[in-house]
Amino acid sequence: MDDATFLPAAMIAALIPFGFVTSVTPGPNNIMLAVSGVNFGVRRTLPQMAGIELGVFLIDILCGLGLGTVFSLYPPVRLALQILGGLYTLFLAWKIASAGSLGGGDLPHPLPFPNSFAFQWINPKLWTMAVTTMALYVRPGHTIADTALITGILAVLNVPVMLLWAGFGAGLRDALKIPARIRVFNIAMGLLLAVSVLALIRF
Repeated sequence: MDDATFLPAAMIAALIPFGFVTSVTPGPNNIMLAVSGVNFGVRRTLPQMAGIELGVFLIDILCGLGLGTVFSLYPPVRLALQILGGLYTLFLAWKIASAGSLGGGDLPHPLPFPNSFAFQWINPKLWTMAVTTMALYVRPGHTIADTALITGILAVLNVPVMLLWAGFGAGLRDALKIPARIRVFNIAMGLLLAVSVLALIRF
C-alpha cells in the first residue's frame, strides 16, 4: 500500500487521459448534449449540463466510498439498474428520433435540470465508468482522500467535454435548418443513442 496521503503523481497522470477518454466517448449524455446543441443551442443546454455534472459528481463519490461493491455482491441490483436505465434511454432515443424540426416534434425543449440529474442515476455508462474508475484508482486505506481528489479531477474534465459535445451540435444548426436534414440527424442520433445503451447491457 502506498503510504502517501495524496494520490501519487504517476496515478494522476494516468487518471487524466483515462478520465477524458471515458468521458468524451459517445454515450447517452454526450449524444443527448449534441442533439440539444443542434435543436436549442449551447446556452439553453446549460441546465442539462448542470444536471449531468451534479449527478456524475455524486455518483463518483458514492462509488469511491464503496457503493460500487453492491453491484459485485448483489448482481440483481446491477441487472435491475441496467434494465431500468436501458428502457428509459430507449424512450429518450424514440423522442429524439421522432423530432422532425429544430426544437419541434417530440423534442420541444432541452432536458431540464431535474430530469438530467435524475437520469444519471439510471445511466448504465456512467455507473460502469464510475465503478471501474474508482476500483482502479482508489487505494486501500486512502478511500476518502483519493475519492475526493479523483472526483474533483473528473468533474473538471467533464465540463469541457460537455461543452464540446453541445458545441458540436450547435455548430451544425445552420446546416440542419432544412427540415429533411434535421429529421435525418435526429433519427441517426436516436438510433446511435439506442445502440450505445444496448451495447452496455450484458445479460
